[in-house]
Amino acid sequence: MKIFYLCVSLNTMDTIAYSVNGLQKKMKKFNRRDFLKVASIGTASAFALSCGWIQDAQENVMPQSADSRHAKVIVIGAGIAGLAAARTLTDKNVDVIILEARNRIGGRIWTDSALGAPLDLGASWIHGINGNPITELAKKFNAKTIPTIDDNGVVFHADGREMTSAEFIKIEQLYESIYEEVQEIGEALDEDTSLQEIFDQVIAKRNLSAEELRGLNLYIQYETSLEYAADPKDLSLWEWDSDEEFSGQHVIFPQGYNQITNGLAQGLDIRLNTEAKAITYSQNGVEVETNAGIFTSEKIVVTIPLGALKQADVKFEPPLPQSKQAAINRLAMGVLNKVYLKFPKIFWDAELENISYAGERAGEWAYWLNYAAYNGEPILLAFHGGDKGWALEEFSDDEIVASAMQTLQFLYGADIPDPESFLITRWGKDKFSYGSYSHIPPFASGDDFDALFEPVDNVLFFAGEATSRKYFATVHGAYLSGVEAGELVVGSL
Repeated sequence: MKIFYLCVSLNTMDTIAYSVNGLQKKMKKFNRRDFLKVASIGTASAFALSCGWIQDAQENVMPQSADSRHAKVIVIGAGIAGLAAARTLTDKNVDVIILEARNRIGGRIWTDSALGAPLDLGASWIHGINGNPITELAKKFNAKTIPTIDDNGVVFHADGREMTSAEFIKIEQLYESIYEEVQEIGEALDEDTSLQEIFDQVIAKRNLSAEELRGLNLYIQYETSLEYAADPKDLSLWEWDSDEEFSGQHVIFPQGYNQITNGLAQGLDIRLNTEAKAITYSQNGVEVETNAGIFTSEKIVVTIPLGALKQADVKFEPPLPQSKQAAINRLAMGVLNKVYLKFPKIFWDAELENISYAGERAGEWAYWLNYAAYNGEPILLAFHGGDKGWALEEFSDDEIVASAMQTLQFLYGADIPDPESFLITRWGKDKFSYGSYSHIPPFASGDDFDALFEPVDNVLFFAGEATSRKYFATVHGAYLSGVEAGELVVGSL
């Protein structure tokens, strides 16, 4: 494969665009879920702006004032949780500075137009529009949304045959039957374990064919790695799906999710490229050591993602309370990576929204989204979650594209065109998140999300999707946590 290097080398930790030529004890009753909860949270290359691939859409950010390094409240992070906290405080006439390590706002929400259309490398969906605060923000900022229909797709067998509706219904019924038995076993256990361990026990008792196993594995991928960014072996049997959901349609933004973050950022004092190194806090106030100097405040809201908290790149003085640190240690960060391929023409059924593949190697090129159904562009989006998502990051870009094309050629024929360009995310290597979003591994629980949210000494406050017990791993969970943290700060002043 011939690669035309535009500006940066391979194996950067962020998203790169190239041109390509030639290539506690709790069990939840089963409920069919629309998966991809926060949708493949990825990240965009810090180098892309300097290469001119991505326009820096920070027109709504208040001009930075280099001589002012004090505010009543400092917010660490300009993702949606940080923006929500700052917006809440600013609307209450509280002086706020947001310190953002990246060269852009949005955090794990990032819209990239490198392929000629707005594509979300991070969050993509509003999951359940009824009562969802992101729905109201979309209306406020006049952001168009389009419903996605999970059932509008095609599923391929390992040999390339299209699966019939009857065959897929049997897979759904098989999964439901197995998971009901998994629940019964879990309810009788005195100690938590991994979801995979009990799955294995139940499946071993069934005389399933190879084809049935492949279909079952695909469905398990839908429910776990493509939704929670973690495989069953890394999920708590008791608490893996203890979150709550909003009802209604699931919708995406054809013009990008950053319409929401740009709207929230209007008028806020956001200091980009300002990376926090250490946070010293006491009843006398807060000092934040950054690469741009020392910032001071009375209170601070920390929205650092769980993955970065686990890396402890930002030091706290005094150290965080043991209960909070233990929660950080127990919870886990998953990965859901995206691969966008733009082709010169559409060679698949443009009316179908998604493509699934029950291949021999479970989780590899198993789920694709047809972006032509939403924006008319000849673009396919593939997802890899859990172990497959982590593994993807170790391959070069040309190896990833070649592997994707091998699968597409098998399904659609050797004469399909090569992609013109592509985008690949590597969230696990992103130094400001080290993953996509949180999940509950064995022996952790929803209590850990509560512990992570708990303020410290009425000075240090936390927000982010990993602080939301009800809505972890979602944009609306992150947003609501930011609003709540902002309200708590207002009450403490």
